[in-house]
Amino acid sequence: MSSQEKLNVKVGRRAFLKMAALSGVAGATMLNAAPAVRSASDEELKSPYPGSKKVKTVCTTCSVGCGIIAEVYNGVWVRQEVAQDHPISHGSHCCKGIDSIDNVRTEKRVKHPLKKVNGKWQRISWDQAINEISEKMLKIRKESGPDAAMFLGSAKMSTEQAYYFRKFAAMWGTNNIDHQARI
Repeated sequence: MSSQEKLNVKVGRRAFLKMAALSGVAGATMLNAAPAVRSASDEELKSPYPGSKKVKTVCTTCSVGCGIIAEVYNGVWVRQEVAQDHPISHGSHCCKGIDSIDNVRTEKRVKHPLKKVNGKWQRISWDQAINEISEKMLKIRKESGPDAAMFLGSAKMSTEQAYYFRKFAAMWGTNNIDHQARI
């Protein structure tokens, strides 16, 4: 029996609507059984971090320079909003800029060098990571020349990072550098 025949279930419009109604009733029943949650006050919604300060700054995700108002609490960037009066962004952001706070607070952010050993990621020291990578790169350069490497920038690089990335490629001895948005 082919997979096409196995999935050939005939459900009419009426039967589908009945099933949808039943699942909606079941979902509403479960929601009603959930414990009540206190609503936040207007003051809590306006300022969930009392004592924080708002800092006008510039988004560094790309070189456009859109305005951000960062909210900083105890030295930690906790929230952001667009700068409505900024002359470049005029109160808007691109998808990268609006999500740039994830660079700081996401749980998925890699904070230490990792190396895959026997199929599992293991934490290694910064010295070990730098030494292993530099040895491999220098070996490639010695065997195949500086043009054997391609330096590919990212949209997550700030303007300053892109500048130093280009300088590193020039020091390496190649013009093989580009940006991922052009590929």
